[in-house]
Amino acid sequence: MSRRFFTNLFILWVFFLAGVAQVSNAEDGYDMWLRYQPVADKTLRKTYQQQFNQILVEGDTPGLSVAAAELQRGLSGLLDKPIAITNKKLFKQALVVGTPANSPLIASLQLGDRLAALGDEGYLIEQTRINKRPVTVVAANSDVGVLYGSFHLLRLIQTQQSLDKISIASTPKLQHRVINHWDNLNRVVERGYAGLSLWDWGTLPEHKSQRYVDYARVNASLGINGTVLNNVNADPRVLSDQFLQKIAALADVFRPYGIKVYLSINYNSPRAFGDLDLADPLDPRVQQWWKERTKKVYEYIPDFGGYLVKANSEGQPGPQDYGRNHADGANMLAAALKPFGGVVFWRAFVYSPDIGDRFRGSYDEFKPLDGKFADNVILQVKNGPIDFQPREPYSSLFSAMEKTNMMMEFQVTQEYFGFATHLAYQGPLFEESLRTDTYAKGEGSTIGDILEGKVFNTKRTGMAAVINPGTDRNWTGHPFVQSSWYAFGRMAWDHEISAESAAEEWLRMTFSNDKKFIKPVKNMMMISREAGVNYRSPLGLTHLYSQGDHYGPAPWTTNLERPDWTAIYYHRAAKDGIGFDRTKTGSNAIAQYPAPLAELYGDVNAVPEDFLLWFHHVSWDHKMKSGRSLWDELVHKYYQGVEQVRSMQRDWDKLEAYVDAERFAQVKALLIVQERDAVIWRDSCVLYFQTFSGKPIPAGYEKPKQDLDYYKTLARTRYVPEPWHPASSSRVLK
Repeated sequence: MSRRFFTNLFILWVFFLAGVAQVSNAEDGYDMWLRYQPVADKTLRKTYQQQFNQILVEGDTPGLSVAAAELQRGLSGLLDKPIAITNKKLFKQALVVGTPANSPLIASLQLGDRLAALGDEGYLIEQTRINKRPVTVVAANSDVGVLYGSFHLLRLIQTQQSLDKISIASTPKLQHRVINHWDNLNRVVERGYAGLSLWDWGTLPEHKSQRYVDYARVNASLGINGTVLNNVNADPRVLSDQFLQKIAALADVFRPYGIKVYLSINYNSPRAFGDLDLADPLDPRVQQWWKERTKKVYEYIPDFGGYLVKANSEGQPGPQDYGRNHADGANMLAAALKPFGGVVFWRAFVYSPDIGDRFRGSYDEFKPLDGKFADNVILQVKNGPIDFQPREPYSSLFSAMEKTNMMMEFQVTQEYFGFATHLAYQGPLFEESLRTDTYAKGEGSTIGDILEGKVFNTKRTGMAAVINPGTDRNWTGHPFVQSSWYAFGRMAWDHEISAESAAEEWLRMTFSNDKKFIKPVKNMMMISREAGVNYRSPLGLTHLYSQGDHYGPAPWTTNLERPDWTAIYYHRAAKDGIGFDRTKTGSNAIAQYPAPLAELYGDVNAVPEDFLLWFHHVSWDHKMKSGRSLWDELVHKYYQGVEQVRSMQRDWDKLEAYVDAERFAQVKALLIVQERDAVIWRDSCVLYFQTFSGKPIPAGYEKPKQDLDYYKTLARTRYVPEPWHPASSSRVLK
């Protein structure tokens, strides 16, 4: 092993120590789930100390350097003792990490067949013997596999798991595990609630912030292997040489951590650059332009991942501007990327203004194109048919596109869940979506298995999430938004991981292993998404938000430039009932689903009540499973949501002894804000829908303190913490 390897390790260690010295309060959330505080259980800590005496790394690569540095950082902190790195003499209770190609000790274990089954990113963790000495081994086929295994080992110690006789084999179920940033080049983040963009374009490429390294560490700890740096509403300048130089610097930071860089592109880039007067994907000049520009991208970034495209959606340019279809547009870019191994993520978020039901939009545009996309195109589909609503039925594209590569698009940034002021753990939403049975090929055809390629035998697989962290010290604004980032990463690696297990891991790593803390807070997290549904849009209601900012309630919204941007378009409340008829007597959107689900969703007495008003226009007197009328059930759900938030407040207030002062106070304050907002949501919606039902609020519920006019005025005047959307700065005084 060369002197350069140890020099790199020394530099990484100095950066770590310097970072610690600069932070007066280490519990400000910056470290997220990589805190590496000493194991609180002293007996268990002593056991761990006896199991690790050194880290032995024989290879000499950037990837192994960061893996070794992370292990030294993590073990030294968790075990509360210095752990040395060596490439020479093997002692007992060593941690040996590497690949058969770069480590003779790993090669001596003859793990070839077992490792071959794990692919390029999988790994083994196990206790064994080398030269008769007991050791723990992290072995993989690649450096990034070693890094992933190293993080897994550290996670086991962070969560206080026994390592006795450990033998773990793990490999990702999905190929592309990608986070999306909606960052603009001016550093304002669309739907970002945690400060400015992380990417300081003004100082790149010369200055590579330590924060970029820590960003890579956090993502690699979850197995995330791709990042889209810029907004899908893309600025063409991102492909210019001046920005490619800056992006190449970020790619250099991320590369040892196994993270590829992707870029969102503007479809009109050939025109924006002034090189052509059109962007028709079937025009040879346009095709050549993209080939040449893509070649330039790879000259700067040899391992560039590819392009993410939002086309012919919400005013963005695309192939339909020239009478072409989505496959024409995607395949032209795919051809430019293919020689370099790149891929196209083509978003399916489209809804033409002239269709009768926005729900149908993506399916009606993309289903006729099934099988017509190039093999390096992956259709990126939101979990639901509308737009990251608190609860949606699954997008019917997942069960319809049998011959097309598809990946999921989730949202971690809380655009529809109270921004960075509400606690709304998204793990249950992710789990609900991934475990939904589509019946596409009979019972058991879950969305998770479709994404994995098991149901339709597709070759390229993946999952994406819109994350939108920022320059806030804790990255996400609300401390608990971190938990959704964590859950996404864990489920992208293995879609069968439960929301509950991800929540417990995150709590143990981010706060405490104390059961008296974990149990109540995990319960808070697990009910928080449902609470958000209940006080906003229960029983299948949707899109009741203040238009534009998407923060507060405005179910009365009407008369906008597009009907499907109004609230009344979705709830269709009237004297005879409420809800959108998507059965055969309405838009017939249920026909987009496989027959068993079309039948289920089409039966007003059988459809799951969580989806009732998504698919049916229902009488206010309709009898629900609880025995209540629809009106009484709707009121009950709204009030239940507020009570769930109040329960979260009470639980958190009891936990001050288990949480550092800074984060305890922040969460306590944010729960006060959330309770206030939940009451506003509840009262606004109940009073508004009451004007149609004509029915009283049932006895036993606290009555709204204000009338409907007050809440309508509030929607126009109340400050909204949204720095991006102009609606947040257009409030009036009265």
